[in-house]
Amino acid sequence: MSKKIAILATHGFEESELSSPKEYLERQGWTAHIVSPENGSIRAWAEKDWGKEYPVDQTLDNARASDYDALVLPGGVINPDQLRTNEKAISFVKDFFAQHKPVGAICHGPQVLINAGLVEGRDLTSVNSISQDLKNAGAHWKDAEVVVDAGLVTSRTPKDLPAFNSKLVEEINKGKDNEE
Repeated sequence: MSKKIAILATHGFEESELSSPKEYLERQGWTAHIVSPENGSIRAWAEKDWGKEYPVDQTLDNARASDYDALVLPGGVINPDQLRTNEKAISFVKDFFAQHKPVGAICHGPQVLINAGLVEGRDLTSVNSISQDLKNAGAHWKDAEVVVDAGLVTSRTPKDLPAFNSKLVEEINKGKDNEE
């Protein structure tokens, strides 16, 4: 069955944390749209410097969670920091949870979930540098390559991408409820 997945990102996303899930999802025969507050294209951060530009498929102004089967939140330091203060981005993320759709967040991506008020009581992981932020927001943080909690798939860093991608596809195929 064909699926459509939104990847919410803006300038400064960690390149591998967007490109790897996007390619993996597309290998399933699914559509993966880059959704962004920006028009045109957004620029990646590739480990230690700016990376290439990626075309935006849908602007946040025109995107609706109801049009997608799941959501991916790539990390990077700049990307989630910008998205977590964008009310349209927060609303978009909350809608996926309200509609009980799978959500994947890697590295710093869970920072967006903190600002959306969606981590309290949940098991998840992230890059270690935001672990205390997640704990302070009421999450049960674990140091593991991938953690799944009711349709929420989280991972730590690019080295965890194979496990993250595999679990994300598994949760999308299940259509597992993602309860707030």
